[in-house]
Amino acid sequence: MRKPRLMTPGPAMVPEDVLLELARPVIHHRSAEAKDVIVEVSEGLKEVFQTKNDVMILTSSGTGAMEAAAVNTVPPGAKALVINAGYFAARWANICKAFGINAVTLDVEWGQAVDPDAVANALRENPDTVAVMGTLSETSTGTGHPIEAIGRVVADSPAVFIVDGISGVGAMECRTDEWGIDVLCAGSQKALMLPPGLAFVSVSPKAWEKIDSFSSHSFYFNLKAAKKKAKEFDTPYTPAHTLILALRTALRRIRAEGMDAIWERHRRMSEACQAGVVALGLDLFSSRPAEGLTAFRVPAGLKDSDIRNKLAERFGIMTVGGQDKLKGKIVRIGHMGYTDEMDVITTLAALELVLAELGRDVEPGRAVTAAQQVLIGQRAAAGVS
Repeated sequence: MRKPRLMTPGPAMVPEDVLLELARPVIHHRSAEAKDVIVEVSEGLKEVFQTKNDVMILTSSGTGAMEAAAVNTVPPGAKALVINAGYFAARWANICKAFGINAVTLDVEWGQAVDPDAVANALRENPDTVAVMGTLSETSTGTGHPIEAIGRVVADSPAVFIVDGISGVGAMECRTDEWGIDVLCAGSQKALMLPPGLAFVSVSPKAWEKIDSFSSHSFYFNLKAAKKKAKEFDTPYTPAHTLILALRTALRRIRAEGMDAIWERHRRMSEACQAGVVALGLDLFSSRPAEGLTAFRVPAGLKDSDIRNKLAERFGIMTVGGQDKLKGKIVRIGHMGYTDEMDVITTLAALELVLAELGRDVEPGRAVTAAQQVLIGQRAAAGVS
């Protein structure tokens, strides 16, 4: 018997009460009940985003939020500075190209954190930059970037700061307003504990000035239209309102736990997972690991597919490999959203067994012990008995 455990960096596991909400009879999306739900989730999303600004709800994957952010804030022919530090960061440049935006890239080695001073230099070299596009948590490398520091740099320029927070929002600290993030994108299937299908975009007054200054080429992802309907607690087009109903349940869970506690829980799991991986003699890929996932290099003589397939077939634990130039080189373990410390420990225990079966010299319990020592130490430091 295998119990499925979705330890991927998205889609992530969904709580039972959220899944049950999806089994309710479908209501009409323009009904008073549907609007009441949007009223509640709009406030809940502001808490998650740590913002007083508008948060638009889109029916799409997180990439739809990224497209909306780019095409609505930067006119065709204008310049955007793309901080290219991974597979998903590079997507910003691809979106810009599709809409005729002049993307200037600041290339960062994959797995390394972005240097805010390099962003400042790039802005000095490109004073006509309309938007800086960055990433909170680069899912392809397991790297968290210093968004707060980059936000201070961008705030001193006329440019708006647009951030892909799809795998970061709800998993790692992100304070939209305090950190000067003008447009923050998120998706439903990560730390927000939902299936794929919804995306979210918060927009600052500085960003609205850019948006209102020209006519966007976007129709479906038009943020002006979304803002107009949001005033009526509605959406311009038919939303995935069954998912919005489930979002209400997920946000109630989040509110009950509290954002500070959620960030701390993810930090604990991240540090425990990293400690377990290192204890097995494996190398972490990222120099600045994100809280929502852990990426490690595939040891010499093994294939990533051997590790991942055995984890799935024997224990029902789903992980993912690398993308693009990291294909076959890393394994990524997700621990975000509806994930707790025991999920991480179970995954590490399974990883020990799998590596031993694949011929690695593994001391039984080594990874689990390392993870537990981290968790015990953290609780002791926090004064929790």
